[in-house]
Amino acid sequence: MYVPRSFEENDTEVLHGFIARHPLATLVTMDGDELCADHIPMLLSRTGGGDKVLQGHVARGNPLWRRIGAYTNVLAVFQDPGLYITPSWYASKAETHKVVPTWNYIAVHASGHARIVDDPSWLRAFLGRLTHANESHRTQPWQLADAPADYITSQLKAIVGIEISVARLVGKWKVSQNRLPKDIDGVVTGLLAQGDPDAVRIAGAVSERRPGT
Repeated sequence: MYVPRSFEENDTEVLHGFIARHPLATLVTMDGDELCADHIPMLLSRTGGGDKVLQGHVARGNPLWRRIGAYTNVLAVFQDPGLYITPSWYASKAETHKVVPTWNYIAVHASGHARIVDDPSWLRAFLGRLTHANESHRTQPWQLADAPADYITSQLKAIVGIEISVARLVGKWKVSQNRLPKDIDGVVTGLLAQGDPDAVRIAGAVSERRPGT
């Protein structure tokens, strides 16, 4: 991923927090000479030794887990939807007209070695954590114990776990840091005027990353 210095994010806690909020990874692997991409919700955690690992699962019918046996180097991409930024929001447009559209977005890339985990106990524990991470904010959170035990046992036989030992995390926050202060103000105003949650969220990121703040 191309990351200009002004867009670079190296704070581990910030990167971890983004992954936790955007857990659906695009997992890139190789199948012979071809690239393959699968979309898998993953959890970032630490091993007993403190190493970072990403954990997920796929259907046993998905050939992804068999490919990992031959090609262990993988890339997991986490990102938000981002938003189109019109040059009409830039104050400098009225002065020079030397402006073009762009796209603001945030992305984190995690790369490392993957292994397959075909262990019902591991899978059950992982699914419990994954479910808790996505259900805990609900008034009546669903949990594995809510389903019949024999049903869960049968479902565990139909999936395979994936664990990635994370060797590198790269973060990119492309949120107008390269623009003039007056243009940044225009972007924030324009995004907030749209009113939808994604626009408000990106406006907050633009404000937080404003150079000098």
